[in-house]
Order: sequence, then structure tokens, then C-alpha cells
Amino acid sequence: MKMTLMQHFSELRRRILWTALVFVFAFAFGWIISDRVELFLSVPLMSVWNDAALLYTEITDGLMIQFSLATLVALIITVPVLLWHIWAYIAPGLHKNEKQFLIPIFLFSPLLFILGAAFAFYVLFPFVFKFFLEINESATVPTVLLPSIKGYLAFSVGLLKVFGLAFQLPLVLVGLNRIGVLSKEMAIASRRYVIVAVFVLAAILTPPDVLSQVLLALPMLLLFEISLFFMRD
Repeated sequence: MKMTLMQHFSELRRRILWTALVFVFAFAFGWIISDRVELFLSVPLMSVWNDAALLYTEITDGLMIQFSLATLVALIITVPVLLWHIWAYIAPGLHKNEKQFLIPIFLFSPLLFILGAAFAFYVLFPFVFKFFLEINESATVPTVLLPSIKGYLAFSVGLLKVFGLAFQLPLVLVGLNRIGVLSKEMAIASRRYVIVAVFVLAAILTPPDVLSQVLLALPMLLLFEISLFFMRD
């Protein structure tokens, strides 16, 4: 059944309001559990630093960190709801081939983001934090490491986002292949350039140490190879 323009606007407004309502409740939930989220995000550092001590450097740090973490929790909960509402809104007007193209994107994009963030949290973080601690401890002059909790959380969450976005590579490549922009043969022929581009991108997106750059580049190269299996000739 076709809808009028006003009915489309009404449905769009309803879905936006529902998404906003979910965000508000998710933010309230995130505000309540922000201390647990803060502790959870600190685990990789605490696991490699026995005498860990993170500082509040400003009087407003506690409030701002709680607000930031509540917002982070709200976004994690709201984004899947938002994607579902977007799909429910546009799906009735799509052709079958368009649905077949978009469904994997809506399904796998959040999963790949979570996979990338999990890889960074459980694999990269312990190595990177241990590397930085050893560098600081090997200083030739007496030093005391007292990082701020605000800086640590900004660094950690930033890397989680980078890895989550980097793991979208298969969707981008397969999507370009399905719309006829990138052939499988072209992708295979470009492998050497992809390797260089991935390492350059990893150097830009990660901290200035070889370990974290390699730990981002290698999964991206693996994802590139996996993408080739899903490309059409």
C-alpha cells in the first residue's frame, strides 16, 4: 500500500522519537553503570601495571568522565535500534536486489565493529600498554608515571573506534564489487598496493609504535583476503 508524503513524514517522526527515547533511557542506564564501565575499560592497563594509579587532573573530571561514558553506553545501545528503524523505514520501497545488497550491511556492520573493538581491547591493548610502560620505566632519569584517567579513556575509546571502523573493510570491498565498481580480478591485481596502503593507514591511525601498527595492519590484510572469497568474478 502506497503512503502519502505526510504519512511518510509521520512515520519518520515516529521512528526518530522512538530512537531518541531509547537514547535517553540508555543514557540514564549508562550514567548508573558508568563506574563499572570505567573499571572495565581500565582492565587492560591494570593487568600489565601492578602499581596502576590514574589521576583526576581537573575538579570537573569525575563529572565529565561519567557523562562521556554514559553517552558511550547510550550510543552502543541506540545504534542497533537506529539501524533497525532505518531498515524498517526504507525496506518497503526497495527492490529485491537492493534488499539483498543492504541486508548484509545492516547485519554485519555492527558485528564487524564489535569484532574490531574486541580485538583491540583483548589483543592490542595489553601489548601496547606493556610497551609504553617499559619505555617509561627504562628512562635514564628517575620518573613517576601518573597518567590522567581522562586521557587514558580518550586514548582507549579512540582506539576501539579506529579498530571497529577498520574492520568494516570487507563490507566496503564486497559492496564495491557487487555494484560493479571493483572486480575480483582488479582487487587481486592490486594486492601489493593494498598492503602498502594498509600499513600507511595503520601508521596514521594508531599510536607511534610499530607493534600497534602491525597489530592493526595484519587483521586488515586478513580481512582483505577474506573479502576476496565473497567477491564475484
